Amino acid sequence: MDLSAGIQKMSMEQLTAGGTMICLTCEGLCTGFQPHSWRKACIVCRCSQEEHAPSSDLEDDRKMGRLLADSHFSHLTAKVKGGHGCRVYKRNRMIVTNPVVSRKDPTFHTVTYDWAPAGLTQKLAMQYMDMLPEDRCPVAGTEGAAHRRRQLARQLPVYDQDPSHCHTISEAEKQAMASFVKNFKEEALGVGVVVLPGEGKKAQEKNCASLSEQAIQPTSNGTVENNDKKSVYQCSGCGEVAPEESPVVYAERAGDQKMWHPTCFVCAECGEMLVDLVYFWKDGSLLCGRHYGQSVRPRCPGCDELIFSELYYKGSDGQLWHKEHYCCWECGQNLGTPCSCSKKT
Repeated sequence: MDLSAGIQKMSMEQLTAGGTMICLTCEGLCTGFQPHSWRKACIVCRCSQEEHAPSSDLEDDRKMGRLLADSHFSHLTAKVKGGHGCRVYKRNRMIVTNPVVSRKDPTFHTVTYDWAPAGLTQKLAMQYMDMLPEDRCPVAGTEGAAHRRRQLARQLPVYDQDPSHCHTISEAEKQAMASFVKNFKEEALGVGVVVLPGEGKKAQEKNCASLSEQAIQPTSNGTVENNDKKSVYQCSGCGEVAPEESPVVYAERAGDQKMWHPTCFVCAECGEMLVDLVYFWKDGSLLCGRHYGQSVRPRCPGCDELIFSELYYKGSDGQLWHKEHYCCWECGQNLGTPCSCSKKT
């Protein structure tokens, strides 16, 4: 990727229309995001909220802070002063400044990355970024940065872990959600580590040192002891060779023999690269938060929330719904009873 080339920034006029958030998918039709009363969608275009203008950095960092708090990865968060114990994500931003060679006075070309893997030298971080497709590289103001934000909303739905973002939820459902969150933080949640092949053990020991107050045992996290390095490393995703001079991603919960090319560190269900390297490990597979959640609890197709109630409705399509959400978009009539809305053109 040529960082010296001009970066095409997204026009702010594309993100707003009269002060409202237009849809990035059907921007010619949507006049601005108008939320449905309980669906996670726009009543104008029916696209999801994440397909509209992205949320703010602070909002995203708070959501990530809540996700990682009280887990083995809480060291990636920080307490908010006056925040009543709330934590925010210590998102690692990276600024790269390169001199521009010209006959005139020297100038500098600066590129800001909205996110970069933590704990790396700039050289290794740039190697990692160079391995990503250009439209997935989170350079501030580009489609890659906007895609990252959409994936934060898509892969890590805040309403999967925070009852205050759910439409209606009983005390019993809140308790079930709290148990679900506690379990995945203890058993499934992880954040990938970027290192060179064969250096996973060193990175893991450094990570464990920062977690000395938490109950994590150090693992080799990659290959074997440094005095018995492998001659060939293979990606656990594609099976191809992982060159010793190129960065790979390790997942602590996957054991000490697995590594992935950066572009192979993806959800086994949706195939999307795992945003900010946040993964959920289940049955030998990497999953994003969305697909992990719905592998444990059913997800209502109407409101997109996980169902924590023992009372739900099974539709004719075999999917499980909140009983009150099995209804027509237009008139709200139960889908079990035909309505005239489906006949409209």
